[in-house]
Amino acid sequence: MSRPTLYIFAKAPVMGRAKTRLARDIGVVHAKRLYRAMTAQVLRQVQDPRWQTVLAITPPSAMGTIPEWQAQGNTQINQIAQVPGSLSPRLAAVFQGKGPAIVIGTDCPQVTAVDIADGFAALRQNAAVFGPADDGGFWLMGANGPLNPRIFDYVRWSHEATLSDIKARIDGNIAVLRTLTDVDDLKALQAYRKTN
Repeated sequence: MSRPTLYIFAKAPVMGRAKTRLARDIGVVHAKRLYRAMTAQVLRQVQDPRWQTVLAITPPSAMGTIPEWQAQGNTQINQIAQVPGSLSPRLAAVFQGKGPAIVIGTDCPQVTAVDIADGFAALRQNAAVFGPADDGGFWLMGANGPLNPRIFDYVRWSHEATLSDIKARIDGNIAVLRTLTDVDDLKALQAYRKTN
């Protein structure tokens, strides 16, 4: 069996390009600062020798240019470019490899290596695993690849039905992890700060 792979989707922390919904509520400078802090926290909390960690970056020109993405402690982080387009082709691309894969973003600073380990454990007996977000989306998706890329067609992204759209297209058993908060706007930021 292939070594499990954790893909972390990340945007370059460019003013006005990352956390745009949050920036509308708190301003672009503060949103950029928060995004950098959340990304660093996620990277710190999820790496583990039991799986390989790959940072999937957009835009591709940012590869190798963000100092804090080069290494965490003594660990070098592999980087790949995300394919262009919406989240559908970007997710489809990383699930084309063989073996267990998990994808997370950098919007959920509560995620830990324990969550990732739970996800890979669930994939031993299930076709897919999700970590639901309290907004109707998900903070983690895992599957045993390769996946049919068509399962991401017609998914309503950033919608209260995002998770249910994808779950309806997966054949086989689906495991569900704990529900967490995606910090996408001021309301979510306030909810996260109340519980952490």
